Amino acid sequence: MAAAICGIDLELVPTDTAEEGSTLIGSNPIGKIPALILDDGSTLYDSRVICEWLDRSSGNLLIPQGLAEWSHAKRIEALADGMAEAAMMTLYEVRYRPEEKRHQPWVDKQWRRAHRSLDALGREVETLGDMPNLAHIAVASDLGWLDLRYSSVFRDRHAALAQWMDDFYATHPHLAARRPAA
Repeated sequence: MAAAICGIDLELVPTDTAEEGSTLIGSNPIGKIPALILDDGSTLYDSRVICEWLDRSSGNLLIPQGLAEWSHAKRIEALADGMAEAAMMTLYEVRYRPEEKRHQPWVDKQWRRAHRSLDALGREVETLGDMPNLAHIAVASDLGWLDLRYSSVFRDRHAALAQWMDDFYATHPHLAARRPAA
């Protein structure tokens, strides 16, 4: 979505992170996505770093440059990403830990973090303008991931936020094609 806003075409390569194949590890020794391979063969990893690069490459079309606007967008980005990280930890606990080693109090704590963040995001999305920027992208993509992995938890408890996400994608169909999908 960030590349689309910046007018930069990227070749997307579907990647199975569970496999840790040579393409993934060769692009990012951490073994995580996303990774951006630049024209000179060097690689950037992590969504935040890649978004900063896209923004700079486009002449700052993604990240507001005024201090107040920058602070607003970056705060919302951090809130959305923190929510997604907490929810991701609950998924990893089930996906990668044997049942006898799972710690439910820790999972519950992650869900409390995620739900507090979602409640705060519900208030923050009202402050976003119509022109998509980094904050919109962080919220829409992180909510899209949550909707993909935990749709009923998300939509039942945070219906207004789910509606914001659906409206965002309906209003910006060129970004809807980049909505998280399995």
